[in-house]
Amino acid sequence: MRGGKILNKKKKGFWADVYRFRALIFMALPGMIWFIFFFYIPVLANVVAFKDFRISPDGFIASLRTSPWVGLENFKFLFASSDAWLITRNTILYNVVFLAFNLFFAVAFAIVMSELRNKKLVKVYNTMSLLPYFLSWVVISYFVYAFLSPDKGIINQWLTQNGQLPIQWYNDPTWWPLIFVVLNVWKSLGYNSIIYYASVMGIDPTYYEAAMVDGASKWQQIKNVTIPQLLPMMSILLILNIGGIFKADFGMFYSVPRQSGALYEVTSVLDTYIYNGLTATGDIGMSAAAGLYQSLVGMILLIGANMVVRKLDPDSSLF
Repeated sequence: MRGGKILNKKKKGFWADVYRFRALIFMALPGMIWFIFFFYIPVLANVVAFKDFRISPDGFIASLRTSPWVGLENFKFLFASSDAWLITRNTILYNVVFLAFNLFFAVAFAIVMSELRNKKLVKVYNTMSLLPYFLSWVVISYFVYAFLSPDKGIINQWLTQNGQLPIQWYNDPTWWPLIFVVLNVWKSLGYNSIIYYASVMGIDPTYYEAAMVDGASKWQQIKNVTIPQLLPMMSILLILNIGGIFKADFGMFYSVPRQSGALYEVTSVLDTYIYNGLTATGDIGMSAAAGLYQSLVGMILLIGANMVVRKLDPDSSLF
């Protein structure tokens, strides 16, 4: 009897909380519906990764029902290929380097902006740094080609005018890892730095006043006040980015190198490999298997990174 009373109290408490916070629930309802229909229900379609998917004229459900079950055969598309190590290495190494450089430059740029006293100038700098974020990689690829064109490119023209031999940029893979890093940082700097800039501006000014009273230099204030205050935000963004470490920027790796075969070893990542495999074979099941593999690995990395951060600093973890 006592257990039944406790259960009834819990039920009443739950519905009482629903009624109490009904306004907030109704405000969140459109977002909940959006996530259910466009994020959670489509997850069920991952069953395609385990089928030899054949399109039926009767629609997707009929195609799913009539397609034979093949188990893990579709996953051999990734692991049986001779390029499996190459695309895995490129995807992970590029994302690790991008993560490190984006973190460093975004935090540094945010701190520099917070030190400027002319707020109008800060708005101009932040706006200018944010513009590349909204540019398509297709548009950026034409900007890059204007610099790297073998015969009319700005860099090659400058080299020939100074007595140097022109570089065949789209046939020489030597410089492309550096080019990708520069482009990724340039495009992401504005968006990432604004997040950190907002965090820096939210730090209590009394911390800096106390540091100045103690005779701390500007560098010591940044080292002992600003950076520690930014660590929780840095940890959360780091965890989220680690979760996407197996997902490459398809637009950059596909559009900017202009699909040059000579650059295959440095431009082939998991996303471009999946796209090329889908366009060449038209096998939806294999592509779905690769996407599911990316998602599972990303989830495992995200949970693992969060566990590490939670052990080091529970207040900085994501969950």
